Amino acid sequence: MGSSQTVTVKYVISAKFEIEGVVEKPDVIGAVFGQTEGLFGPELDLRELQKSGRIGRIEINLQSKQDKTTGTIVIPASLDRVSTAILAASLESINRVGPCNSKVTLEKVEDIRDARRKLIITRAKEILHQWNIESMPSTDEIFREVSETLRTAKVEKYGKEKLTAGPEIERTKEIIVVEGRADVLNLLRCGMLNVIALEGAKIPDTIIKLCKEKEATAFLDGDRGGDLILKELMQVTNAKYIARAPLKREVEELNCKEIMTALNRKVPIGQVKKKRERGRVLVPKQIVEVAKELEGTLEAVLLNKKMERTKRLPVSELAEKLQQAQEVDTVVFDGVITQRLVDVANQKKINYMIAARVSDVVKQPLNVHLITFSDIHS
Repeated sequence: MGSSQTVTVKYVISAKFEIEGVVEKPDVIGAVFGQTEGLFGPELDLRELQKSGRIGRIEINLQSKQDKTTGTIVIPASLDRVSTAILAASLESINRVGPCNSKVTLEKVEDIRDARRKLIITRAKEILHQWNIESMPSTDEIFREVSETLRTAKVEKYGKEKLTAGPEIERTKEIIVVEGRADVLNLLRCGMLNVIALEGAKIPDTIIKLCKEKEATAFLDGDRGGDLILKELMQVTNAKYIARAPLKREVEELNCKEIMTALNRKVPIGQVKKKRERGRVLVPKQIVEVAKELEGTLEAVLLNKKMERTKRLPVSELAEKLQQAQEVDTVVFDGVITQRLVDVANQKKINYMIAARVSDVVKQPLNVHLITFSDIHS
C-alpha cells in the first residue's frame, strides 16, 4: 500500500519473522495491517498513518525453504518516540500470516537522526582536515614571512661605539640593555625593537647616557658573567630594572615565551643594591682562600669546625654527599644555593653555606647562614 505524501523519516523499525509454511509478500503485508488494526484506535492505525504520511512504504523481504518462510519487516516512521515504540511492539503481536502460524521479533528501532548526525560529524572532520591543509602555509611561505619580519626590523649601529641595537632605541622612552649582538637579534625576533647591546664587560658611555635619559631594563644572562656585568651596571649607570635569564641560561637561547616571562619578573635595581649593601661578612681567612680557589671550577669543599678541609667534590654531587657526610660545619662551593641544599644543611646542622649565588626562591633558614662570595672578607 503506497502513500500519497512524502515521509520525513525519523525512525526505522526493523523486525524479523518466522512462518510455519510458505507465504508471499502480500500475505505478510495483509497480516501487518490486519492484525494491528484497531489495537490502539485510529491514531495508531497503520493505514491512517500511511495515508497521512507519518509512516512510509513498508518493506518486506522474505525467502521460503523446507516449508518455512523467514524474512524481515522494515517500517520508516516520522512519529514521536512513544508512538514509534508502541507501533514496534505491536508488530510482535502478529501470530498468523494467512493460514500459517508465525512469530515476529523486533530487532531494533534506529534513530535516523543519530545516523545522520554521525555522517555529518564525520564529514565535518574531513572538511576541517582538508581546510587546515589548504589554509596552512607552506614551509617556504613561513620562511618568507619570518625573513620579511627580520628585514623589517633591521639591526642598526647606535652611538659613538656603534653598538648593536634595534631600530626603536631613539624613539622610545623605555629600552632593554642586553649583553651581546645575539641577544639583540633574539629579542628583535620576538618583536622587541627597543633593545641595545653592551658588547663587552666595560659599560660604554652610550649606555651610561641612555640610562640617564630613558627607563632602562638590564636583561642579563643567568651565569657568572651576568653577575659581573650587573655589578658594574649598578656602579656606573642609572638603570632602573634588572631582569635575568633562568639559571645557567643565556638570553640568546631563550624562546619568546621565556623572554616575556623573564622581563615580566624584572625587579627594581635599587632592590638588588639594598641586598648587596647589607654588609660584608667577616669570615676566617681559610674560607676566603677556598672561595677564591673554587671560583669557576663548579666544585665544593667541606670544612669542619676547625676550618680543616674534609672533602672536595663536584657541585653536581653535593646534595647527595652532604646527606652522608659527618661533622661538617661549613660548605663552600662554586654554584647556587638552592632550597634542596638548604634543607639538607639544616638537617645536618651545618652552620654556613657560602656560594657564588643564592637562589631567589630559597626560604631563609633559622640555623644555616647563607653567604655569597661577594659578601665575604677576612
